[in-house]
Amino acid sequence: MRLAVELRRLRDAAGLTSREAAELLGVSAPQISQIETGLAGVSEKRLRRLAANYSCADDELTNALVAMATDRTRGWWEEYRGLLPTPFLDLAELEHHATFLREAQFLYIPGLLQTKDYTQAVFAYRIPNLPEEELELRVRHRMQRKVILDGTPYEALIHEAALRIMVGDRAASRAQLAGVLEISEAEHVTVRVIPFALEGFAGAASAMMHAGGAVPQLDTVVRDAPNGAAYIDSEAQLSTLRTLFRKLEAASLNPDKSRDLINRVAKEL
Repeated sequence: MRLAVELRRLRDAAGLTSREAAELLGVSAPQISQIETGLAGVSEKRLRRLAANYSCADDELTNALVAMATDRTRGWWEEYRGLLPTPFLDLAELEHHATFLREAQFLYIPGLLQTKDYTQAVFAYRIPNLPEEELELRVRHRMQRKVILDGTPYEALIHEAALRIMVGDRAASRAQLAGVLEISEAEHVTVRVIPFALEGFAGAASAMMHAGGAVPQLDTVVRDAPNGAAYIDSEAQLSTLRTLFRKLEAASLNPDKSRDLINRVAKEL
């Protein structure tokens, strides 16, 4: 779907209609429509012809789109297809292809840092009547998502409120903070805390995950929405959210002071 969106953007930027694009490619207009709605794939040869016809001079972007078009990855998340809602699979696939991940959370520990008990408490509270089998699947899926932390650069900005809210019992909360501290020791993982004591902080509604693309134009920001996650990929919105993330980062403690605060909160539980 993201490939389809980008190809439609390139065509729009070139000032071409789908019919005109089809004529340049020697195909029918419905074929272009199917490609641009994600209903049909596109070969490398055809994609490069489209990029040339759209006067796309950005070779890095074109190569990144080719990689998307020719990727045949069937990741671990596919075992959940038909068992969990599609957004669960979409998020795992987005993380798999990300060149970096950075996340800001204010009321919950970020999903990639959650322990099994913490995750189970979150899902059980949000959907009280969720069948035990699906609850187990959701928890297992979230635990498997952690595989991305084995090598992908990851930065988490966590508000002190999320550290202090006891989603589970006291023991589970202490174990959760210990888990965050353990993961934060990895070389490619950075955890920063935004403290309660910070003055003039008005960004507590800014929870988001920023997934880096192969090129900046292919970045994606995921934000919570009333009916599920919202995937943001327009350049104007991405620019605004990048600026917002930099503000949140500037408001947070450095990693060492953040670990000290997490340790202090754990001892107080």
